[in-house]
Amino acid sequence: MTQTYLPSTALVVVDMQHDFADPDGSLYVRGGEQLLDGVNAEIAAAQAAGATVVYTQDWHPESTPHFAKDGGLWPVHCVIGSHGAALLDGLDVVGEVVRKGDGPEDGYSGFTVLHLPTGTNRGTKLSTILDENGVMSVVVVGLAGDWCVKETAIDGVKLGYDVTVPLELTRFVELQPGDGDRAVEAMRESGVTLV
Repeated sequence: MTQTYLPSTALVVVDMQHDFADPDGSLYVRGGEQLLDGVNAEIAAAQAAGATVVYTQDWHPESTPHFAKDGGLWPVHCVIGSHGAALLDGLDVVGEVVRKGDGPEDGYSGFTVLHLPTGTNRGTKLSTILDENGVMSVVVVGLAGDWCVKETAIDGVKLGYDVTVPLELTRFVELQPGDGDRAVEAMRESGVTLV
């Protein structure tokens, strides 16, 4: 069942990309491909209500301190211009795309990236897009629930938006056992509405 949308709502579709949502992807999130129909239904509902739809897209250089081979946490994924970085085949793309992590950055949140060499947070264009469209509330769906969905949702609350995460429309990496449960609790404690 889709969420209720108003013209003052935004649907933020997080990182529905081949490397995350395709079983052959380099950082496959188990069950990610199962989200496609539900996410497209949300996109259609948002569009019908005149809501804003925005997509985030991991967009990394071939070498970045975000990757394990360069000292970070993750296998190489979502390299700029690669098939793995492309939005998932069949995803209805009807709004702006916010690319994140295209420098030496951790880009978990759709709203901010952490510049690793300096340790400073830098904003993306997401909040500008939402503000220009009069957005008051945000629905966050996509991948992965314990990383980019969580960070986007929590940042949204910090920025003053009323944020909802439908848990049936995300999946969790579970890098460590229990990460999904901890992410859900962190979102709840931050004031995110979980449905």
